Amino acid sequence: MYCLQRFGIKLGIDIITGILNNLGNPHKSFECIHIAGTNGKGSIASALATILNKAGYKVGLYTSPHLVRFNERILINNTPISNENIINAYQKILSVNSGDREPTFFEFVTAMAFYEFGKAGVDIAVIETGMGGRLDATNIITPKISIITNISMEHQAYLGNSLVEITGEKGGIIKPEIPVITGVKQKSAFKVIEKLAGKNKAPLYQLGKEFRVRRNSRGQFTYFGMRNTWRNMQTSLDGNYQVDNAAITLAACEILNESQINLEQEHIKQGLKDNIWPGRLEVAATSPFVLLDGAHNLMAARNLGRYLIERMNNRHLTMVVGILDDKPVKPMLKDLLSTCDRAILTQPAIDRALPPQKLYRFAKEFVSDIKMIPSVADAVNYAVKTAGTEDAICIAGSLYVVGEAKTALEKLF
Repeated sequence: MYCLQRFGIKLGIDIITGILNNLGNPHKSFECIHIAGTNGKGSIASALATILNKAGYKVGLYTSPHLVRFNERILINNTPISNENIINAYQKILSVNSGDREPTFFEFVTAMAFYEFGKAGVDIAVIETGMGGRLDATNIITPKISIITNISMEHQAYLGNSLVEITGEKGGIIKPEIPVITGVKQKSAFKVIEKLAGKNKAPLYQLGKEFRVRRNSRGQFTYFGMRNTWRNMQTSLDGNYQVDNAAITLAACEILNESQINLEQEHIKQGLKDNIWPGRLEVAATSPFVLLDGAHNLMAARNLGRYLIERMNNRHLTMVVGILDDKPVKPMLKDLLSTCDRAILTQPAIDRALPPQKLYRFAKEFVSDIKMIPSVADAVNYAVKTAGTEDAICIAGSLYVVGEAKTALEKLF
């Protein structure tokens, strides 16, 4: 399957349409929630899947990329599908005619996920887009709700060179008369979503307008929704921005409750509190303190930088960082490295990863103590062995770095 990556990224739904037609259109046998945006997609998707499962529904969850094992991309009731099911799904997709060209890796995996969800008889699937939205392979579905988390500059080579263009692509998941929930705040970006929703006669709900949250000093918050006020809510995920993600999740629950999906407040509250989403402000060890966070784009790096300033300013901090070649390297490094005492530059095993030498050109502006260790496992080992018990290590810059780091850390702790 990984050999399919040689075909690169090709946006469009013609190939996935052909594959699924030949499979009997399994994606039409279950309800869906569709999620696009720059950050927060996985956090919201996993929270919704957990809540729906608490309420007694059989739930599929499709996200990308995986951290350690491919199986993590396709979950049923929060459990990764088995190796046997992966092989069977792979062989099934391989056996059907897909169209004029070979499917890309993402198209192939999307077809596998929909096939598995259909075969398992899930009631509802939470589907995260891969890139963009309008021409994303997942956009073949007709969801109960479309969610657009937030928008920032990313994947310009594919989605456009302005916020307006990128929003237009991500807003392409908006369907006729299907409710839309968004956390987008920029006026220019929201106008695009508002126009698309109006054109499709899709009800639109914006964080801060139709629904909002108020934090309290106990780490909880009150959700003020379209129909409900839910007090003493709490998300298990760390970071101030996760409260906004939780608010979007709760807005989706309100809208689901107006359809044939029944979610009681206790299911919602417990699901939000029990949700786990690895690799995002994940504490991997405590002595030394090891924090994992993908922070794979500028907005995520900025959020992580703020978090580290607030929470780690009393610790000697080592940043282990690797970044892919399609990211804004210098601004990301500024946000990440300005918080640390030393940096270890590394490179995940993916062809789009930048070598440490290229990172060093920018990194030296923000921190003086720098070491270059190309292997992520070696970089993590070095960081842990040379850190004091009260020191902190943050591993960030790419979900691929975090995935390799998790494997290395399992052998250390």
